[in-house]
This record gives sequence, structure tokens and C-alpha cells, in this order.
Amino acid sequence: MSYNRLDPSQDDDPHDLGMNPNWPDPNRIPSPGRPFHGYQLEDTPSRPYGRLEMPSADRLADQPTYSVENIDNSYGHNEAYEIAHPYRHSPFMRTEYSISPEAHHDAYYTQPYQPTASPSDYEGSHIPSQTPRPYQDDEVPILHQRHDSYGPNSGLTAFDEAAIAPTPSPAPIRRWKTVKEVQLFNGNLVLDCPIPPKLLSQVNHAAPPERDEFTHMRYSAATCDPADFYNERFTLRQRLFAKPRHTELFIVVTMYNEDDFLFARTMIGVFKNIEYMCSRTNSKTWGKEAWKKIVVCVVSDGRAKINPRTRAVLAGLGVYQDGIAKQQVNGKDVTAHIYEYTTQIGMELKGNQVHLKPRSGVPVQMIFCLKEKNQKKINSHRWFFQAFGRVLDPNICVLLDAGTKPGRDSIYHLWRAFDLQPMCGGACGEIKAMLSHGKKLINPLIAAQNFEYKMSNILDKPLESSFGFISVLPGAFSAYRYVALQNDKNGQGPLEKYFAGEKMHGANAGIFTANMYLAEDRILCFELVAKRNCQWILQYVKSSTGETDVPDRMAEFILQRRRWLNGSFFAAVYSIAHFYQVFRSNHSATRKFMFMIEFIYQTINMLFAWFAIGNFFLVFHILTKSLGAASLLGNAGRILGVVFEWLYLATLLTSFILAMGNRPQGSNKFYMTMVYFWIGIMIYLTFAAIFITVKSIQAETMDGKFSLSSIFSNHQFFSMIVSLMSTYVLWIVASLLFFDPWHMLTCFLQYILLTPTYINVLNIYAFCNTHDITWGTKGDDKAEKLPSANLKPSGKVDVAIPQDDGDLNAQYEAELAKFASKPPKEVRAFSDEEKQEDYYRGFRSAVVLVWIFCNFALAAVVLSAVGLERINPDNTSGEQRSTIYMAVVLWSVAGLSLFSSVVCEKAAPSLSSFSGLYYAFISQARKRKLHIPTPTPSGHPPYNLLFPPFFHISTSCLPLKTSPR
Repeated sequence: MSYNRLDPSQDDDPHDLGMNPNWPDPNRIPSPGRPFHGYQLEDTPSRPYGRLEMPSADRLADQPTYSVENIDNSYGHNEAYEIAHPYRHSPFMRTEYSISPEAHHDAYYTQPYQPTASPSDYEGSHIPSQTPRPYQDDEVPILHQRHDSYGPNSGLTAFDEAAIAPTPSPAPIRRWKTVKEVQLFNGNLVLDCPIPPKLLSQVNHAAPPERDEFTHMRYSAATCDPADFYNERFTLRQRLFAKPRHTELFIVVTMYNEDDFLFARTMIGVFKNIEYMCSRTNSKTWGKEAWKKIVVCVVSDGRAKINPRTRAVLAGLGVYQDGIAKQQVNGKDVTAHIYEYTTQIGMELKGNQVHLKPRSGVPVQMIFCLKEKNQKKINSHRWFFQAFGRVLDPNICVLLDAGTKPGRDSIYHLWRAFDLQPMCGGACGEIKAMLSHGKKLINPLIAAQNFEYKMSNILDKPLESSFGFISVLPGAFSAYRYVALQNDKNGQGPLEKYFAGEKMHGANAGIFTANMYLAEDRILCFELVAKRNCQWILQYVKSSTGETDVPDRMAEFILQRRRWLNGSFFAAVYSIAHFYQVFRSNHSATRKFMFMIEFIYQTINMLFAWFAIGNFFLVFHILTKSLGAASLLGNAGRILGVVFEWLYLATLLTSFILAMGNRPQGSNKFYMTMVYFWIGIMIYLTFAAIFITVKSIQAETMDGKFSLSSIFSNHQFFSMIVSLMSTYVLWIVASLLFFDPWHMLTCFLQYILLTPTYINVLNIYAFCNTHDITWGTKGDDKAEKLPSANLKPSGKVDVAIPQDDGDLNAQYEAELAKFASKPPKEVRAFSDEEKQEDYYRGFRSAVVLVWIFCNFALAAVVLSAVGLERINPDNTSGEQRSTIYMAVVLWSVAGLSLFSSVVCEKAAPSLSSFSGLYYAFISQARKRKLHIPTPTPSGHPPYNLLFPPFFHISTSCLPLKTSPR
């Protein structure tokens, strides 16, 4: 049965020789396009030009206007045709993908990848009585290949070439010219570029001169905003097949400047997931050809920011070629460079190096979007959702950060959650800290974070999932149903709120909103659940896991948590303040009631977080003061309590001073000293809690009337036990119920010891830097300028193209060499300016702290405050200290005044005549009661303003006292 290119819904006459590709013509060369059975990779190892059996639905339609092999052939795609056949957009049908020739001029309706035919073959394939079509260019096959398959002969037109006799044997490949003319299509520059022969020889592909998605890479120079990508009639390869492929799973990997190791780690996990879904042969959705329903999109945030080794790995996969991108197209700045290729190259990690190897498994459809400028991660998601998502219209979208390694079947389990629950709008898996088989647990900071991640995935996420609303689906590993994210007809919805944070800078937004959008994924989750007239819910999938690196140094940890804490706090305030929006959704009354319970729970948690510093100090004060009782430690406990309380307040004050004036990277010694101190405080608190509990039990048993009820009648003991049971014991029980208790053995102690650091260092730094709304990245550097493609009077543009096989291979080998050697060791060095600035800030903070501590200590000693009254509770001695202090101050003032007066009287006769005139003037001014300010050196404040208590000392040498205004 033949394929009707005019109306695919109807079958053509099987005897129509012109439309039947299986018509036995002995003069035509056999091709993979003849047999119409299922597509399958060969089981034999890849070999040069391995032949593929390909059904007609998988034939990729060529765009001769853009194709490197056909760049001199416009095929009648001129402006006159555009005027005669204008593009009509329909909101209900993707007309740009129509296969009707009346709807488009791009000839996607023709079956591509047919073998090269001689002119006589082509003419004989038509029935003589058939009426010729009105466009003469359409008489030439769309993929008409010449003998120089890697470049056209610019001296011949399409019509001249039709009269040339076929070449009986392949001619030697000619070198391309450096510059070729290409006609723009709707003002867009798109090129189909052959991949290097060295790469082509390693993968299965169509035999030459045919082409398929494995032989050519497609480049598009996007000159528009992501929101206009669809309207500007840009498209992607999946829509160009004879039967456009449906995208069930659309995976995005966002990256900034991650190295090749982190990128490869993520891609290896993604490739394994695709292989797993292809192995599910009994699935109705997946199976042997599941890879055709999956598209992997890599979005790099800034051409100047991408790591060169990572870019080289992408070139090794075939999804990137250097020297093709353009800076401008017809005067329009290129906003993103889009490369498309279906790769059959895999990766493996050996040590810290990336190695490429041919994969005998399944291909992977890849899109590489290299943004021209660094515009943050949220802009990368705009390209994913608004540009590519609108073209492909996927079912499920999976978000990954470069460096996050999904489990072998984690992406499948995320998809499965949507498949089982039709109203599931978003889902996330378990984020694990990457421990390198437990080796990294030696670092207490990593161990504490691992415990934090584990308990969040055991207690918080399942609880929120049972209510249907998860406060945050981590952007590092989560999934959304594409249709659930779409805005309504008025342009309002989850994506509209999500992307509003991209332009929240300066005067465009208040500080509250700017901080809120540091956690824009929380805003997206709330807007998705509260979407008007919908009933989407969010779910947690325990069986889906993803591993990610966590900070291993305190400075990095503080900076990361600054953004997390500020963003989550303000986003939580936003969701609680707008909880009423849930009532405009179509959720059931029971579900809305459950949401209200969850919002109340989150409000209480937020209040405890707000008062965390005060609560922790009160617990510390109560416990340490209790140890001073005669039945416990007595006087030693009181002394220890006062010493620790002084150190506590001093360290707390240091945290505030450093948070408001110093960078964590430049104050690492200060912060590490504070961390060690807080560890000591936690050890002392733990000792106090255990010691008080034991003494309470001993006091009850000494009377000989010991009973369980008598123990719990002790309110102090009962409160202590309830607190411990509701935290530590509950953690152990919950971990056992989830069959995941090992973190309790390996990370529990580290987390407990670092708890005061979480409260008194991270919270203080976060709230003291609410003015900082950056993501910890600097502005983009200026990338090397690329050549531009300017429109010529002929309606075409000049593009530079690699010349021949040797050039392509040399370029490919150069890219492979970039990551063939071991990566250089990462040196975290600061510039001289940063070091000097950190030194000055550190000195300033030290002086301020010493000044504050000295004055604070003086006041505390004199007034017997800040715990000193507990050491010596005698009020009489306190009053004596106050009397002695006042006497010392007053007698000191009197002595200094006397000394200055004597010196001034002796110095007065030796004054110059000018001084005599001055004193005469002062005398007259006193008689007239004029105010004369105290003379001070230029540029310095009066001495009495710096030291008000000694105001009269500074003016005692003058015959006239100034009267304060």
C-alpha cells in the first residue's frame, strides 16, 4: 500500500506506479526505503555505512533550501510563492506540519531519503497521461543527490543537472567552498550538516547516497524570544518525518558551566533509562522503538559560560559542530543556537575522565540549545517549555540539572506515576546525596546533609504527597504533565507565574517578590495545585531516585542555603497568604479540607523557623541554668553556664557582623571557628539533657516508691522525654518502616552536632542578605563574536561551511582531544582584588567585634548582668561595684579637668599675639552671650561628640563654655 502525500488519510491506488515506492524498477538502486517492515538496529557490530531498514514513517523529510548538499537549489521556494500561499495559523491544528502541498511550500510531504535516481528513471516513474504539476521545480526529487554528495556544483542549476547522464561509479568527493549561498526560509537560517565520516563509520545509518537522522545534524539559528519560537515557524526534527513522531517523554538537562564529568554522569543515567524503557517489550507505551517517543534536550546557559570540555563531549556525540553558528541572521541577533541529532554514541566514566564508545543499544534523539547569553536557569526552562515544548507537544516533561544522576529506571517510575493517576500534574523522586560508596561520609558536613535529605524524603515528602500538595518539587529532578502547566486563554496559569521571575529585577519587583522567585519551583507547585477550574495534584515517588553532589565546604554550603532559605521562606509566605486560591479550583471538598490542614501545618513550621534562634537560646539557657542546682553540678554548673552563655552571645553577635559585611569565602576561618564552637555547645546541651534525665530518675528511686506514673508526674522529666521521643525515637522508627535505617548509624551524630550551625549560622546569613537576590553567578562574559549571515539582493545569505571529509574529521578529532587527557585539578583561587577586599573587611569586622565586646564586658561586670549575678547572687556586692565605678569615673573626670586647666593656664602667657586677639574676641562674645562652637581640626568631628561624658574636659581650656543648641 503506497503513501499518499496529498491526503494521508486515504489509500492510493496500489497500481499507481508513480506513487508506489515498491514499484520494481530494475534501473533503480535498492535502498532501505523499499522494504516497509519495522525499524531495527542490526545486531552486528557497527561498521562503516551500516545499512538500516527503515519504514517510510521514519523517513526524515529534507529541506533542500537549507540542506548543505542542496544549498544552491531553491526549488521554487521564493517570495512570490509565499505571497500566493500565505501561512494561516490555526489554534487547533499545527498547520506548519501539514503534509499537503497546498498548505506549505517546504515539500515535507515528499517521501525523503529515496536513492539517487537517474533522470530517465525519474521520468519513467510517471504515467504518461498524468498532468504535470504547475511548479517545474517540484519535478526534481526533493532528495535528488548528485555525484558530489558532499556539496553541489554551484555552476549548475537544478534543471541543468537533470540532463546530465548518471555517473556509473561514485566520483571523488570534492572540497566544499568556504562560503556558500543559502536562501532563508521565512527569515530563518536552518542547515542540515553531514556529520564527520569518522563518527559516521561508528554508527548504523542509511547507505549513501541516502540520508537519515544519523547521517546529518540539523542546525537552527533562533533569532526570537522563546515565546515566539512557534509563531516564527521554527520547527524540530520530530515534526519533519513523513509521519511526525509523538513525544511521550521530553527530558531537559539544564547546565551552566558544569564540567564534562558532571554532564556525562547525568547523560549516562538518562541513556540507561531510555534503554530500560526500550527493554519493556510488554508495555503498551514503551518497547523496542520507545526511543522514538523520547527526546533529550540539553540547554546551556550562555555561549561564553559553557565548559569547553563539555562542549567537546557534545561534539563527540554528534550533536554539536563548531564553525556553523552565526551571530546574526539578516540583521537579527541570534538568541540561541539549536543543534539536533540522533546519536548512537555512548559514554562511560573511568576515574574522572569521559570516554566515548559506540552503543549497540538504542539511539537517542537529542536537542542541544546553546543560548547566546547567560540568562539564568529560568530562561533555560522558557526555551524548554515555551519554545520546544510547544512544537513537540509532549505528554510528560522531566527536569534535570547537570550533575544529577537519575537511577537506572527512575525516569520510568516518574512517568508511571502520571500513567496511573490521570490527575497527577507533577511528581518528584528521592534526591540522594552522592556519597561515592560511603567514602564522602568522612566529611561531617556531607554526612549531615545526607541525613537531612533522608529524613526529608522519609517524613516530609510522603506526608505532603498524602495531602496532594508537595511544597516543592526539586528542579534538579522532577517531572510535570505538560498540559497541566499550560496557561488559560487569558494567558494566566502556572507557567505565567513561573516565568514572571525572569524579569523580577531592580525596579520591576519589590524585594519580597525578588526573594520569593529565588525558589520559583515552589511558586510553580502552588500555582499548579491552585489552578483555576482544575484539580491537579502532586505526588512523591519513592522508587524514583536521583543522586546529586552536595557542598563539601562551609562557604559553599552557606551560599547555597542562603538562596534556599530566603526563597523557601518568602515562597511559603506567598502560598499561605494566597491559600484562598485553592477554593477556585475543582478539587473536591475533602481535598480542599486536606489542603487547609496542610497549610496550617506549614504555617506552624514557618513560625518555628522564624523564632528558631530565640527558641534555641532559651533551651540552652534553661538547661545550663538547671545544671547550677545544688542537686546537680552546683557552683561548677553555674560557672560553666555563665562562661558558655557569654561565649554563646559573643559568637551569635559575630555571626551577625560577618553576615552583613563579609563574604563566606573570605571569612572561612571565622566561620569554621564558629562551627566548632556550636558543636561544643551541642555536646554540652546533650550532656545536660541526659544528666538531668538520669538525676530525675535517681531522685524518684531513692524514696523507694518508684513507679512509672511517679516518673511521669515529674513535669521537667516528662517534658524532656516527650521532646526526645518525638524527634530522635520517631526518626528511628520512621527509618525502619521505610527500610532505610542506615543513615541513622552513619550520619545521625554529625547532624545532631551541626544542628546549632543550621540555626545560628545559616539562618542569620540568609536573613542578613535578603538584599542579595542573585543565584551566586556573575553576569555573562562576552563570547567570541561569530560571523553573521546577511541577506543579499539575490534573497540569499552567505554561510561558511566545513569543506570536506578531511576538514570534518580534523575538526572532530580536535574536539575529542579536548577531553582525552585528564582534567586539570580544580584550583579555587581568588583574585588579588578579592583577597585584599576580604582582608580589609575581616580587619574591620575584628575591630568592631573587639570594640563591642569590651564595652559589653564593662557594662556586664559593673551591673552583674548576663549571668554574673548567678555566680555571686549578693545584691550588696553589686551595689558596691556600681558605687566604686561611679567614684572612679567621677574622680577621673575631675583629675583630667584639673590637669587640662593647669596646662592651659601655663600655656596662656606664651600665646602669640594672634591668640591674644582671639581670647579678647572670646571675652567680648561672652559678655554678649554669643554661641561660639568648639574649634576642631578640619574634617574631624568635635571631640565632645565622640565622647559625650567628657564634654566639659574638651572645653575646659577655653574661657567660654559653649551652650548646647
